[in-house]
Amino acid sequence: MRFIGQLIEKLQRHPKRVVFPEGDEPRILQAARQFHALRLGVPILLGEQEKVRAAAKDLNISLEGIRIINPATSEELENFSKRFYALRREKGLRPTEAREAMLQPNYFGTMMLAMHQADGVVSGASHITSSLLRPLFQIIKVAPDIHTASSCVVMEVENTKIGEQGVLFMADCGVIPEPTTDQLSDIAIATARLARHLLGVRPHVAMLSFSTKGSSAAHPSIGKMQAAAAQARHKASQLNLDADFDGELQVDAALIPDIAVRKLRDSQVAGRANVLIFPDLNSGNIASKLLGVVGHANYYGQILLGLNRPAADVSRGATAHDILGVASIIGVQATDYQKLYPGADAKLPGEF
Repeated sequence: MRFIGQLIEKLQRHPKRVVFPEGDEPRILQAARQFHALRLGVPILLGEQEKVRAAAKDLNISLEGIRIINPATSEELENFSKRFYALRREKGLRPTEAREAMLQPNYFGTMMLAMHQADGVVSGASHITSSLLRPLFQIIKVAPDIHTASSCVVMEVENTKIGEQGVLFMADCGVIPEPTTDQLSDIAIATARLARHLLGVRPHVAMLSFSTKGSSAAHPSIGKMQAAAAQARHKASQLNLDADFDGELQVDAALIPDIAVRKLRDSQVAGRANVLIFPDLNSGNIASKLLGVVGHANYYGQILLGLNRPAADVSRGATAHDILGVASIIGVQATDYQKLYPGADAKLPGEF
């Protein structure tokens, strides 16, 4: 909670509006109550008022300071439907289909974000990932000059000698199954930017593999991580991003100084990595889940990277504490999102 505690202090100075499309989900209600109680801003719950109020009553949760919006009865429904139709009509969307989409909380919440009626969106506690990603990619889209949308999780472990005082950024753990070399370098840059933004320290980015600097037999995946590391260094230089990138590295060489010394020398990353980039979604998702379950690490994610607005897709196994942490991350991002993505938060296609 050390990491989230620091973000809470920042967000208390700049409160934000976060929309939660799963308004009657018990963990969402608990997180929303804490979000308001900690003076982090205004939580907005989507759903039928009666169901949300009944769920809150069952949990003995006060709804004071919490907004509840039913998309079906909202005065914005027709406006949102027209705007979504304008965005998607070239794709063959019909007006009736646009309205049906806006009746879905994830679509309605995403449109609230696009229309600046919310500063961030957090969903996923009871829905699969695609139910949030689809409206985000259709309405919000990627930020200017960004080629890859991805995600990361922020893990906080008890051992403060690991990562940055126990905090690790791990990507991509939720979006791209088999990233290319270019996509891996983009993921590394985006995750490093987020780490620097939230921690205020120099990111040390390890491009992970089953090999450390050619310690294993040649394999295409090793070459891909080596090339991605080189590309990330080049892109960081062009972007004036103060960060270190190295790879390919095994995870022990990336995190443990004694092992780093034995396996290689003259690396600014080995033994001190605070950002871990995985070669594919399988390895990233498995490693992050394993660290959370077996290592009892605090798990905050998925934080979506590269979009034009702040958004997160939490795990269906997330606790109320996890959701509050993710909402805090999204809120802090929203305070100065253009530092992460220059040109972001501008008008979207179709006016917005």
